[in-house]
Amino acid sequence: MTANRRTQSMNRAAIAAAVLLLVSVAGSAYAQNFMRSPIGGRPQLSIGPRVNPGIGRAGGGLDGTADRTPLHGPATSWTGDGPRSSLPLPRARDAPRFSADCDDGTRQCAGRPVAVNGGGKGAARKGKAGGGSSRAQDVAATRTVPNELVAEIDGTLSETLTDALAGRHGLRRIASQNIPLLGATIGLFRTAGNRSVDAVARELASDSRVRSVQPNYRYALQDQKPAAGGSDPAQYAQTQLHLPEAHRLARGMNVTIAVIDSGIDAAHPELANTVADTFDALGSKDGPHAHGTAVAGVIAARVRLTGSAPEVRILAIRAFGTAAGGAESTSYVILKSLDYAVAHGAQIVNMSFAGPQDALIARAVAAAAAKDVVLVAAAGNAGPKSPPLYPAANPDVIAVGGIDAGERLMAASNRGSYIALAAPGADLLVPVPDGKYQLMSGTSFSAAFVSGIAALVLERSPALKPAEVRKVLTGTARDLGTPGRDDLFGAGEADALAAVMAATNAHVAVSADKPSQPAQAADGNNTSVSRALNEAAPSVASDDSAANHRAAQ
Repeated sequence: MTANRRTQSMNRAAIAAAVLLLVSVAGSAYAQNFMRSPIGGRPQLSIGPRVNPGIGRAGGGLDGTADRTPLHGPATSWTGDGPRSSLPLPRARDAPRFSADCDDGTRQCAGRPVAVNGGGKGAARKGKAGGGSSRAQDVAATRTVPNELVAEIDGTLSETLTDALAGRHGLRRIASQNIPLLGATIGLFRTAGNRSVDAVARELASDSRVRSVQPNYRYALQDQKPAAGGSDPAQYAQTQLHLPEAHRLARGMNVTIAVIDSGIDAAHPELANTVADTFDALGSKDGPHAHGTAVAGVIAARVRLTGSAPEVRILAIRAFGTAAGGAESTSYVILKSLDYAVAHGAQIVNMSFAGPQDALIARAVAAAAAKDVVLVAAAGNAGPKSPPLYPAANPDVIAVGGIDAGERLMAASNRGSYIALAAPGADLLVPVPDGKYQLMSGTSFSAAFVSGIAALVLERSPALKPAEVRKVLTGTARDLGTPGRDDLFGAGEADALAAVMAATNAHVAVSADKPSQPAQAADGNNTSVSRALNEAAPSVASDDSAANHRAAQ
């Protein structure tokens, strides 16, 4: 009996040991499988090239390799002591990349892509709105400088009388000056005491010595953090825009582009001997800012990078200063900047910033266009639900949306009937102060590419008016998305080669006209100019576009 019980105990112990062994093996297998699987509702990782040349840090920074070799560590910077221009730019390496869940059948992305560091270009398919995360500042129509008003006042008033006018209405004059572009004297005032700004504005507007009154609106630069992954930033934009071919015909010589931005590092090797003049509308002592230097580089870089117009003259105008939410400017400062740009011979003005509708800036933009200045602006980074942003939405401005290396609309890019065309704006390698380089994204840089292409057009055909330059750019753009013009891409992606070819034909057509008919070319009704733009260039664009898409496949 005792022996029997002992045998049963041994059997039970053996069974228990076997069960424990099986549980242990199963648990290990489950854990290994769990570690290989997506957790919860997180998106699956797809492995793709992540551009991280290790050249500076944009915003929150990019982690990864700092060299062309697969060495791990924090990002470092290229300086003037770095590799010679003949050496290739740093290569991309593979890294995890989050991507949106897209349906290739409908060519529409159902969700927003998740981007490391809170930013990115998104993954909107052609012709469809996509999603994405952006750090673009809020530029709703209510964004104004608290307690400040901008007013057009009687130009005969001295500063003493202007101060008296301000005091009578409970205001303090901050500044005032004559703006030749408007033929008006503009004053900047701040309310004193606790009175409502609206009440003070109404009272001031009723004064016979005041022509108009408005808030002092805020404007924000249109950059954002780069995406977690992307294509080689050193190559794709130039290829998509057909810039190498266009540069055989034009490089922007004898054309001046005013860059109204946050200051430019004129000592950067990419911009050496490019900045013809500088003006600080803020009167600040701050050093150059990354955004302004980057925008100027997209236009005119010529050492390790190649801008869209590497031989232009840059008029560097600082209008954006440091603020808690990023570099910002105001109506009053932008107005001074536009006035300076036109007075100092700018043929093109690049405005890579956005804000609310602004009557005073609209007047200045119209006045500049009337003086044959081409105006280009970033469409904005506020996404598909944003109202139109300005100055891009002004009818005299060429509004540029942003696309990525796959010719997809950047998720943050604004949409609307005011979009003229699109250009690359995602994951671009750009120069920043102190001889360094960074990855940056945003419609700021899309606008800069188009400003440079406009310079190529004007080099080939200097007599073209702003409306004709616009027609060249939109008439030669490669259609994207819905056939024909749409609210995502406008006329399509800018094509530098096709635009230069069209401008060359337009120049020949204008030169062949009789001297007694200059008014026809000036008002855009010249038949030969229209024929050159509408017939000659599209064939070049279509042929080259087809070749480009075949190469991409």
